[in-house]
Amino acid sequence: MLPFGGIAARLERDRLRAEGVGQHHNAVKYLNQDYEALKQGCIESGTLFRDPQFPAGPSALGFKELGPHSSKTRGVEWKRPSELVGDPQFIVGGATRTDICQGALGDCWLLAAIGSLTLNEELLHRVVPHGQSFQEDYAGIFHFQIWQFGEWVDVVVDDLLPTKDGELLFVHSAECTEFWSALLEKAYAKLNGCYEALSGGSTTEGFEDFTGGVAEMYDLKRAPRNMGHIIRKALERGSLLGCSIDITSAFDMEAVTFKKLVKGHAYSVTAFRDVNYRGQQEQLIRIRNPWGQVEWTGAWSDGSPEWDNIDPSDREELQLKMEDGEFWMSFRDFMREFSRLEICNLTPDALTKDELSRWHTQVFEGTWRRGSTAGGCRNHPATFWINPQFKIKLLEEDDDPGDDEVACSFLVALMQKHRRRERRLGGDMHTIGFAVYEVPEEAQGSQNVHLKKDFFLRNQSRARSETFINLREVSNQIRLPPGEYIVVPSTFEPHKEADFVLRVFTEKQSDTAELDEEISADLADEEEITEDDIEDGFKNMFQQLAGEDMEISVFELRTILNRVIARHKDLKTDGFSLDSCRNMVNLMDKDGSARLGLVEFQILWNKIRSWLTIFRQHDLDKSGTMSAYEMRMALESAGFRLNNKLHQVVVARYADAEMGVDFDNFVCCLVKLEAMFRFFRSMDPEGTGSAVMNFAEWLLLTMCG
Repeated sequence: MLPFGGIAARLERDRLRAEGVGQHHNAVKYLNQDYEALKQGCIESGTLFRDPQFPAGPSALGFKELGPHSSKTRGVEWKRPSELVGDPQFIVGGATRTDICQGALGDCWLLAAIGSLTLNEELLHRVVPHGQSFQEDYAGIFHFQIWQFGEWVDVVVDDLLPTKDGELLFVHSAECTEFWSALLEKAYAKLNGCYEALSGGSTTEGFEDFTGGVAEMYDLKRAPRNMGHIIRKALERGSLLGCSIDITSAFDMEAVTFKKLVKGHAYSVTAFRDVNYRGQQEQLIRIRNPWGQVEWTGAWSDGSPEWDNIDPSDREELQLKMEDGEFWMSFRDFMREFSRLEICNLTPDALTKDELSRWHTQVFEGTWRRGSTAGGCRNHPATFWINPQFKIKLLEEDDDPGDDEVACSFLVALMQKHRRRERRLGGDMHTIGFAVYEVPEEAQGSQNVHLKKDFFLRNQSRARSETFINLREVSNQIRLPPGEYIVVPSTFEPHKEADFVLRVFTEKQSDTAELDEEISADLADEEEITEDDIEDGFKNMFQQLAGEDMEISVFELRTILNRVIARHKDLKTDGFSLDSCRNMVNLMDKDGSARLGLVEFQILWNKIRSWLTIFRQHDLDKSGTMSAYEMRMALESAGFRLNNKLHQVVVARYADAEMGVDFDNFVCCLVKLEAMFRFFRSMDPEGTGSAVMNFAEWLLLTMCG
């Protein structure tokens, strides 16, 4: 069962978000570390900050390739910048692309994103706050603001950096006295658990974490005809761009081509210009290699003859330093040589529209949990329906649809959370995607009820993510006629657990909400029976079981139920526990005796027989147990409608390791639910949906439960 502390933490987080915590001007303090308070404490005590939450040592480096026993980490020393150079600086002459040179870590994707960030000073200083220095009020502490899964977090680090032979081991600046980029990399490593967790990734990931924007990916071998226009407009609007060359085998990784391009390596796109070359317009694109070296040697490379045939003023403006990692190439060569382009838009419509307009954004948090909400993709019809579902109501068509078709544009972006942190434990990115279904006309406008298996068996999707892929995020722009649609995010295989963020951007105002059951219980009125209503045969059985006192204790109830259930060979069960029998007695005991009389036992017996019928109906494969998915429908048959979060709690509490639920656990669950619903209703006689209880009543409820 979910621990009380976990539920309380979730409620507290929801409360803080409602108050605006997590927006950029009010970032979440990561691990509750307050930069200003910590810095002031160090200044007053005359000490330099040492971060207890990310201590300088082997665990901060990694767990495998950079683990404690790796040759790569042998001889690593953690030093402050003042121990490396005489006059360390945070930023020298403004942050530039040459401040980011890759070290002994495969995080070129991250450094390509940081490199693009330096092209937009406003964006850069959202991530790298002003006022940090190694001179004024220096206390060995720095901080950075990074977007994470729907909220901005403020990450504090000390300035102890890993070095080898007196040089920074990882990212470093071409200007050896400058350290902002190394400290930003450390903050990102802290956020993801260690430096090694940053190895390998998509530039998109870094782009989004530095902007809170939304990214899209283009296969340049199937690019739209106006790709050059898209790139130009994206750069004009401050979007971040990255590109790479696909590899076809492991041997290709970081292999250098004949003209010195590196396969499987992330580059930044930093400019796009037209020049007059031999009387014709030539489109040029500027690319940066985060290594700070190894450059394109083809046309328009440093010192190539093409530069001699353009206007001298253009040549002076555009030509670069030799071998600094940045180079120009023709747009034609770029499209031929590179495979993939990633663009992070600060507003999703900035990608294809000439005029600026405001998109409407909705952000939802969700979870895939084994047995309750992790149903896998459409290939698994028995479980696909249990995935979280989100309804989008598109009311107005686009102002400028671009063709005769009346349509609404929206973008769906599905992001899995915290998967880099799982690498230390052997986990990694799941393969994720989503499908979009149209709500049938007869069901439109109805209450937000989680759609069941039959709906998805009868209906085809209207749109979906281009592919299921093991990236942190998949996104897709979609155009559909006005109407109501359901977005179903999922992992490719069922039973894969993760948290996710679903972002929906619509051009026009829309209604978007998670589809979930409204919690309710159809509880029958308490049976009004007397001893005269009870059959003689049942009375005789009760008398034999109860003994002289004519009441059944918890211990006697356990014996009775386990004898009865043992006769049903079609049921798999471990038998009823004392705790479950106590719950039954608590539910049925009307006189406070902690025992069941004849009438109370008759009512309980009737309930158990009814629940046995339901159990057998939903044990579809006649295995003697129900799956967690079958249990969801069985609870509905018994009159209980629960939302996704409650189903997660129920599965965690009552299912076994194989997600099976035997009969005794099914009964225990129903007893618990009925007791909780009846208690709440006794506290809320007017049916307002809210109840007030004092501390003693709260203790009574929880202790009896």
